[in-house]
Amino acid sequence: MTGDDMARVIRRISHEILEAHDRVEGVVLIGIHTRGVILARDLAVTITSLAGIVVPVGELDIGLYRDDRGVRSDIPVRATVIPVDITDRHVVIVDDVLFTGRTVRAAMDALSDLGRALTMELAVLVDRGHRELPIRADYVGRNLPTARDEVVRVRLPETDDREGVWIEGIEAA
Repeated sequence: MTGDDMARVIRRISHEILEAHDRVEGVVLIGIHTRGVILARDLAVTITSLAGIVVPVGELDIGLYRDDRGVRSDIPVRATVIPVDITDRHVVIVDDVLFTGRTVRAAMDALSDLGRALTMELAVLVDRGHRELPIRADYVGRNLPTARDEVVRVRLPETDDREGVWIEGIEAA
């Protein structure tokens, strides 16, 4: 995907969120660190430009909720910043790539500790398949079938030197 492809996907997902939630009242977008936060902000800006409504955006760190904490020692801890109480709100979790579903499960666990959302939905830029848990995205930018030994790289201007999505072999990663 090119940067232009990504912009079109953000616009389409924004339209889908607006259609699913009448005027997006009660919706909060919560991005999973790092690229999910950037994508959530992009969605919020697009929703505001389309509907004139400001949607709160939060940042979620799932490091303490990961099921591989005992195996990996390199899990950074970042800030979780949720600007509104999520109780009785429609939460849209935003991430860059959906793979096994374990990151999303950790996000749902973390959010459950912060309040009881009315609903939780998932928006992802890329769904690459290979689920290990019964989790699916409600809003998908692009389905990219991959081999299990491939890596999907999402690059954004805020964090990387270029913008786009690439599939790489494990040796290139």
